[in-house]
Amino acid sequence: AIITNSENGVFAVDPEDLEVGQKLREGGFGLGEVERLKTFINDQSRVLIVGTHVGSLAIPLSKHCQEVTAIEANPNTFELLQINLHLNAATNITPHNIFANDVPENVEFLLNTVNSGGSKRKPKKSSFLYDFDNPEILEMEAHRLDDYLSEHDYDLVLLDIEGSEYFAMKGMPDILSKCKTLVVEFLPHHLKNVADIDVDAFLSVIPDQFTKFALPDQKQEHNISELKTVLQHMYDANIGEEGIVFTSN
Repeated sequence: AIITNSENGVFAVDPEDLEVGQKLREGGFGLGEVERLKTFINDQSRVLIVGTHVGSLAIPLSKHCQEVTAIEANPNTFELLQINLHLNAATNITPHNIFANDVPENVEFLLNTVNSGGSKRKPKKSSFLYDFDNPEILEMEAHRLDDYLSEHDYDLVLLDIEGSEYFAMKGMPDILSKCKTLVVEFLPHHLKNVADIDVDAFLSVIPDQFTKFALPDQKQEHNISELKTVLQHMYDANIGEEGIVFTSN
């Protein structure tokens, strides 16, 4: 790994990673997202991040909340995450190297290198977009987070797991029903190829306590009543959102 000093903190990154790793080496990653997420938490908040990667969001956010539970499936990335927690003295982050799913089972997982953050469950429909760097395929044990995590009270839940968001949310309805803010990636090609689901299936796992949602990439805010119409348009037009923000106020 390369140790680099960034605006996110001090990070050990994979020199082959040309996405998050390279951005951290160049000075910072997701700084706007960190600032946005900070507005939903305070020093008493508990945060759950599913898809923590090397900790580029978790570590700076941990300075503004009580604790962070960090889920990362890729074992190679998880090693870097553990190093980064030490480098930044992030003692209020608890990491777990597991695959979040709707049922306990073994799943095939792609270990991408050029974009390690793009590592994902083996897509139901293969594409050059996912396997261009000939990723190693690893069999991983998957867990329902409602069963695996002893605490279910989180103020902020963030999911960015490359097409497995639907399966993870299906396995954590209790956790989701208690959160105040939910941030979840929505990429139509992931829904179509990785998960092989439609918009209705995706919506079926979104809890019903939210009244609004925002699309930061598109600078839009909507009432929850518009959710099906907006997401169906995005799905049909192949328009993605790095993190839909669901709120109840």
